[in-house]
This record gives sequence, C-alpha cells and structure tokens, in this order.
Amino acid sequence: MPKLIVVLSGPVGSGKSTLATALAAQFPETVFHLKTHECLTALNPKVPKERKALQEFGEALDRTTKGKWVLTALQKRIVDKGIPPSGIIILDAARIKSQIEAIRGGYGRDVLHIHLIAPDEVLAKRYKNRKQGPIKELPTYREVLANKTESEVPKLGEAADVIIDSQQNTPDDIFTRAACHIGLYGRDYERLVDVLVGGQYGSEGKGQIAAHLAPEYKVLVRVGGPNAGHSVYEDSKIVKFHHIPSGARASPHSMLVFGPGGVLNPEAILEEANKNEIEFDRLAIDPQAMVISKDDILKEGGLKKSIGSTGQGVGAATARKIMGRKKGATLLAGDIPDLKPYIRDTRTLLERAFWAGDKVLLEGTQGTGLSLHHGFYPYVTSRDTTVAGCLAEAGISPSRVRKVVMVCRTYPIRVQNPEKGTSGPMSQEISWDVVAKRAGLSAKKLKQAEKTSTTNRDRRVSEFDWVLLRKSASLNAPTDIALTFADYLNAANNKARRFDQLDQNTINFIEEVERISAAPVSLISTRFHYHGIIDRRSW
Repeated sequence: MPKLIVVLSGPVGSGKSTLATALAAQFPETVFHLKTHECLTALNPKVPKERKALQEFGEALDRTTKGKWVLTALQKRIVDKGIPPSGIIILDAARIKSQIEAIRGGYGRDVLHIHLIAPDEVLAKRYKNRKQGPIKELPTYREVLANKTESEVPKLGEAADVIIDSQQNTPDDIFTRAACHIGLYGRDYERLVDVLVGGQYGSEGKGQIAAHLAPEYKVLVRVGGPNAGHSVYEDSKIVKFHHIPSGARASPHSMLVFGPGGVLNPEAILEEANKNEIEFDRLAIDPQAMVISKDDILKEGGLKKSIGSTGQGVGAATARKIMGRKKGATLLAGDIPDLKPYIRDTRTLLERAFWAGDKVLLEGTQGTGLSLHHGFYPYVTSRDTTVAGCLAEAGISPSRVRKVVMVCRTYPIRVQNPEKGTSGPMSQEISWDVVAKRAGLSAKKLKQAEKTSTTNRDRRVSEFDWVLLRKSASLNAPTDIALTFADYLNAANNKARRFDQLDQNTINFIEEVERISAAPVSLISTRFHYHGIIDRRSW
C-alpha cells in the first residue's frame, strides 16, 4: 500500500494538473501522478477522448458503483505501475464526494484531500487560453459547467483537508504549500549532514579524508573556490580537485554539488569534470555561484607579491559579486552557456535528499586559521572557512548537521613567504630538516612532497600550535578530529594499521589533542595512501 494518497479536486482550470505534474517532476522517485481520465479510458478504450464523453461515462460509473469505481481503478493502476510502498500517489482528480469517501474507506488516514479554487471569471479566462491537450475540450467554459457534476465540484471544498486559491497563489506558491502538507520537505530537520573543515592554515590533508569518507554519502558538496586544491591518492598517482568534491572518484554513486556561495573558473571546472569523466546529471552547479573573470586574476597580482595569495581571482570575484550588484554587471554560473548542462537549483536538490534521508558530506576548503573573519588579518583568504561559513555557502541549515570533522596535521604549514612580504604569522616556525630528523624521514623527499596543491610552491612549517587548535575547536565545535601526517612524528607510524601500533609518543600526542579540542581523534592518517587511514569512528 502506498505511503499516501493525495486526492486533488477543484474546477476545470483551477491548476490541478499543473500541480500534480510539478510534484511528480520534482520528486520523480517518490511521487506518481495518476489521472482519472486515463482510468476511464482504461476501463473503456472505446470512449472518445473528449471532455463531454468522459464526463458522461464517469457519471454512469458513479451511478452504478456509488463512486467506488475510482478506488478500484486506483488500486489496479498502483499494481500495474508497480508503485512501491514508499510511493505517494497524486490522484488528478476526484469529482464527487462519494469518490473521495470510497478512497478514504480504502486507505484510511493515509489520504490527503487538496481542493483548488479560483473565481469563475478567472477559470473562464484560463479555459479560453488553455492549449489543446490529449482530451478534446468543449468550446466554452459555460458548456463545461452545463454538466451538473462539474458545476457542483466547488462543494468538495467543504470536506477538503487543504484549500488553496490559485488566483491568490502563484503555481510555485501552490507547489510549496502542497509539498509541505504532503510532507515532501520532511516534517523535522533530521541531522543528515557531516561537515569536513580544516583546523589550521589549509593543506591539512582534507582531500584524502574526504575520499575515505565519501562512499558513505549519497551527496557530496564542495564550497570555496579554485584557490584551494585537495589531493587524493589513487593507484600510485595523485589526483587533485579544485572545484569538484574530493570523493568524486572514490564514490562514483554520489551526487556532486557545487554550492551557491562558491566561486568558480568556468574553464577549469569543465576541464576537471571532463578529466574525471563526470556526467552532466551527476554534477550540479548552483546558478548563483560566482564566476571568475580574467580581470579578477590580474587584479590579484599584488596580493601574490605581498601575502602569498594563490592569485586565482577568487577574492576579486567575491568582491565583485558584492560591489557589482547592478543588473547585468556581473555574470553568475547560470549565465555561462557552457555550464548550462550542469546548472541546477542545489537547494531543491538538497531538500530532495533530506526528504529521502540521504546523508550529505560537506567538504570545506582551506583552514580555520585563514578565515577572513577569524584568521590573522590581512593574511587570510577571501571567505569564512569555519563550519558556519561552509554551511552558509552551501545553503544548509546548522540544524541539519550531525558530525563536524576537523582536520589537523601534526606540523601546521603555510605557503612560502613571497619575495617582498609574508604569508602570515606562525607559532614557532621550524625547518623541514628539523621535522625530518625527528621523524627519521628523508629531508629531501619531505621537501619534495611539501609543495602547495594549487601553485606548487614550497611550504613553511611550524611546531604544533595548541592555541590555534583550541581556537579552531571553539569556532567549529568538532565532534571528531582527523589527525594527518602521523608519520611526520615517527616514520615507523607509516606501517601502523591499528591505533595500538602507533609509537607511544604519537599516542600521547593524540591524547593531548583530544584533551585540548574536547573531541576524539577518530581518524588518523599514517601515510598518503588510500589504505593509510586508521578509522576509529563509532559512527
């Protein structure tokens, strides 16, 4: 038995079919549109597909079955179409009270009756202007109302669960109201979203953690812009993601979303989608996402020289999105022809996922220490990199959040200082030679590995910053910590496959991280490899 039967009623032209069609289109795996005129045709294929003939045939059935024929036809159609128990039927439409009573008798409380209304003059005008459909219409609305049953349809509103005036409400208003009554948006805010953020200055190893977690999620969401690159190990090679969620290849079944607060380079995102063989229907780019122009990239030349910016144009584009609010002055993703196949309203897509109970992984970029508002200004990026900022960019309510995973590396890094400036302060800066000596690693290999993902520049390194850890924990309230580069504490950790195989100093370090952050270290990266993560989660 279906989850819910939604019975529509209302005069001809009140918007019943428009509503039913829209609901089925927006929720194709859940909502099934059944039309009573198709039921009539199925019962007697010889009946002409004309409104008057169908009216007369329906009335004859009503007299002989007292309206129960609709229930019988509905039950048969449900079986014939193979509609699942989780399905929602939109019956378009009931014409007499006994039809609705029969359906309520058959399905009890699992029936919702929505009645649409509009003034007669509005209905007459709509009827005059309507396009010819599969049913041959009568010449005038007056002739439609000449049918006694049709003329008494407005009385069905007396027993309806919901009445919507289609003159006072736009089709989108009607859709929204009906969808909420049906429960298509969910009746509460189930916590289905897990958020991954950086706890330091970026390059914490979020890409590999995201790829490790990705197979557990139906939807993967990326925010930020191409000034951040996330690296993922795959079959002895490194795959870098600048726009697309880092779990795209690790979880080929997942939907990929680029949120409305993101900033993108059209050519780069198309190249990335093509390189990773992402189909049009798998990647959704919100039309509100900001587009980087060539001028944006040129404008950031000064920042590259002064604070070590990646110079990808993200900051300039973001500023232009704010300052260029004159109509037609600024192009968004929805305005770019080449992006059209990927453009979708991602809020609607996410709402659909939430209704279905699908889990969502939101992948933040950069690190909390680079937050525009909470980092060491002016040595910051052009966005808020905290959980709150990522949620705002994606268009997801904080009430949806289940887990917050904050990624920290054992030795924080920042990009190298520009020739005539600095990339920003670091607590107790040291050299890679010191790290290599402590861990028993090759200093040469370490320096080769520690290049930035986007610009391939050297990185600065420092002692672990406990003050920054506490600040980031305060801003993000993580439920879990992912600690990366455990092999930088001791090269022997590279061989660890279980927590108890880590060296004691590393275990002590982890316990201190848990104490300062007030969150368990539930993911530990021991090497850059898809089998290099010790997973201690209980979720």
